[in-house]
Amino acid sequence: MLVVAVDTSTPAVTAGVVRLGRSEHSTELCPRVLAARVTVNARAHAEVLTPQILACLEEANVQRGEIDAIVTGTGPGPYTGLRVGMATAAAFGDALGVPVYGVCSLDAIAAQVGPGQELLVVTDARRREVYWARYRDGHRIEGPAVHRPAHVQAYPSHVIAGSRDHAALFSLPYIDVQSPAPEGLVAVAARDIDDRRVPDPLVPLYLRRPDATEPGAPRREPDPIPPPGFLTRGTA
Repeated sequence: MLVVAVDTSTPAVTAGVVRLGRSEHSTELCPRVLAARVTVNARAHAEVLTPQILACLEEANVQRGEIDAIVTGTGPGPYTGLRVGMATAAAFGDALGVPVYGVCSLDAIAAQVGPGQELLVVTDARRREVYWARYRDGHRIEGPAVHRPAHVQAYPSHVIAGSRDHAALFSLPYIDVQSPAPEGLVAVAARDIDDRRVPDPLVPLYLRRPDATEPGAPRREPDPIPPPGFLTRGTA
């Protein structure tokens, strides 16, 4: 099966074409990347994601009609960047008539690290905070959540992955997996894709309210204060 994978939950704008199947000597589903593009620019999600997808299809020599499914990271991530990836994935899925599967972006990082680890994954949440989740043997056991690093315990994790700068705030050995890759995204959704399960609606993991909010009612200016000695009509 051919799958397009995208993620915009971190400063890395990621797109790829992945072949999902079983190896000759195993019954396990194995995602194999045919083409991938990554641009690290937190302000370029909208500009580069679609061109990256098209470039990956061309490099992999895959026609749009051959795509079986799309996978998109659903965060947690900043509001503006995250919605670009999810909206693009939904639009491609609708145009091609294929299912779109949403996966937690932190789960994709954990899938790239692999099982057998007591793992903590952290990414940049801005405002001096981190998005984080904890994994045991490849399964999420805590999170996702958003907190200041001082409020996230390193224990019982043995290693950490995700944003290098934020991982440095924890006293744990670092595994250099900084953002979701196409193979990690597809690995998380592999069973659902193979079973052709109807995907759940895409729900972004913002974990907090966006910075931009709708304006409220116009503020009423107070009545001017009359100067000293001013007598209003009807007063003596």
